[in-house]
Amino acid sequence: MSTRRRACTQTAGIYRFSQIPTRHLTLLRDPKNGSIIRSSDKGATWDIAPLPFKVGGNMPGRGTGERLAVDPSNSDILYFGARSGNGLYKSTDGGKSFKKVSSFTATGTYIPDRNDAGGYNGDIQGLTFVTFDSTSGTQVVTGGVATSRIFVGTADNITASVYVSEDAGGTWKAVERQPKKFFPHKCKLQPDEKALYLSYSDGTGPYDGTIGAVYRYDLKTSTWSDITPASGDDLYFGFGGLALDMRSPGTVMVAALNSWWPDTQIFRSTNSGKSWTRLWEWAAYPDQTWYYNLSTPKAPWIHKDFISVDSKRLGWMVEALEIDPTDSDHWLYATGLTVYGGHDLKKWDAVRNVTIQSLADGIEETSVQELRSVPGGSELLAAVGDDSGFTFRTFADLGASPKAAWDNPMFSTSTSVDYAGNNPKQVVRVGSAEKTQQIAVSSDGGATWNVVNAAATTQSGGSVAYSANGSTIVWSSANSGVLRSKDQAGFSTLSALSSGAIVLADKRSDAHFYAGNGGNFYASTDTGVSFSRGGTLAGAGAVRDIAVHPTVAGDVWVSTDVGIFRSTNYGVSFKKLTGGLTNTYQVSIGVGSGGSWNVYAFGTGSAGARLYASADSGATWIDIQGDTQGFGAVDNCKLAGSGNKANALYVGTNGRGIFYKEATL
Repeated sequence: MSTRRRACTQTAGIYRFSQIPTRHLTLLRDPKNGSIIRSSDKGATWDIAPLPFKVGGNMPGRGTGERLAVDPSNSDILYFGARSGNGLYKSTDGGKSFKKVSSFTATGTYIPDRNDAGGYNGDIQGLTFVTFDSTSGTQVVTGGVATSRIFVGTADNITASVYVSEDAGGTWKAVERQPKKFFPHKCKLQPDEKALYLSYSDGTGPYDGTIGAVYRYDLKTSTWSDITPASGDDLYFGFGGLALDMRSPGTVMVAALNSWWPDTQIFRSTNSGKSWTRLWEWAAYPDQTWYYNLSTPKAPWIHKDFISVDSKRLGWMVEALEIDPTDSDHWLYATGLTVYGGHDLKKWDAVRNVTIQSLADGIEETSVQELRSVPGGSELLAAVGDDSGFTFRTFADLGASPKAAWDNPMFSTSTSVDYAGNNPKQVVRVGSAEKTQQIAVSSDGGATWNVVNAAATTQSGGSVAYSANGSTIVWSSANSGVLRSKDQAGFSTLSALSSGAIVLADKRSDAHFYAGNGGNFYASTDTGVSFSRGGTLAGAGAVRDIAVHPTVAGDVWVSTDVGIFRSTNYGVSFKKLTGGLTNTYQVSIGVGSGGSWNVYAFGTGSAGARLYASADSGATWIDIQGDTQGFGAVDNCKLAGSGNKANALYVGTNGRGIFYKEATL
């Protein structure tokens, strides 16, 4: 998806969204069953084929593959290698539907942690790749012809890991004399050489891997050759990403999967793996000789907050590595941070120096934890996973990648951010790590930060609220209950609120805080010293979110599983909105036209579960998402109406970055 800023317009009732660029890539875990999504019109429309199991988007082994492959002789035939012991699936209708291949019985044996049954590390890793041999000819099958020879990899270092069919998937057998010590990650065909190249590791990744190998399999002679580019003390990692230059047979590249120190390594061979050159080498220890220059003009914050402060300049967890099949100079590789690459790869050997940049222009896969737009202050504060967070000072800044992330301190993940309504330059945020203080404040709108030293190093995560004058912090932590600090002094526990409570501060009255837990609403009139039950939310079983009016004290909006309730008396009593929106999640208030205020909410309305807006205080709601825009599951999306730009709003997704739009209601 393009991150270029473009006008947000309304056409025939469809509101268009733009995406805020940070140029970053991060992956997520989804516990729900997966789907295979297909388009037959170049992505204009999509059909979904649900699968009866999850595909593990952020689980161990996620980087192996490709697990989904299209038969080069018949585009109606696809194979998908599943995880969790589900085996091999096949489609004969171009991906509209899939059925299990009963003749393929290998499902993999490896489980990272057998004591974690049902957990993150307790899953069978399953199948790792499907590779068609286009040099093997075709056979007639039901519905047409199909490629004769197919290879499938499994996470199994006990019996066999690579299987082959010579009859277009009718029968299968283990490839003879194959290596069995490690798990195969990548398998790519070089048709001109009539050879397969495979990368192996002793773990399935992306975090593990202490040793591995690279092999070449000659399809003409059915022989295996060990072409591993490192040995002895130099081999302390497995191998993941693998690339072949289709315009130059014999040119192959492979990446260290996890060389955590001092940096990852990438190897290149121009003679089918007989000899290799490296992207960097040791000089006089601990110095390195770099055969590259590295910059990140598309994402300046990457250089400032990662490359310049970490030995791992080139990245980590490199499972994806590709050479453009139409351009031998163009290459890309994906890391746990971004997508790097360049356009002068042939200089690798010619002058032993290549140019590497962050080229993730158009990829926005940050996991957004919370959004705030500050009236009279920073236009957008974005707490995100893995990269701490970002400040966009003005609406005009949204079209450019930030120059810096939230650093000093740099939290791996910022879970929440808030601002003081009467002092908009004062901002607070909390992080999710342990062993260091995980709360910081800013007095310049999120440009610079200072740690709150009064916090314990065991307190982290959750949500945070800043009183209107910036005097008091109420922190509903993830592991230490609900906490309160006055003037950044020590944090005390608030026993009146249960762990996990949603907390928010009034934006005009310094004395008032609000909280939700279960189906109950709580309020404080003494700057969070005590909380008591507020007005009843009739029929509600779960408070999902709380919003307050940015400029009106005591105007409180509570989103629940039965809809939205509003109070105009500091939560003493509530009235349920009757505009037709039910089962709501995040709710936010943003400036509208002519000084009015809009209300935005994710919930179920006339068009189903999606994003709605109201310009009449919730009396009526308009679908502003439309059928052409998706954000993923609405219960995971974050929402912020702009406090400064009329009719602008922001949506934070669980994996696709931040979207923004302007639309007149």
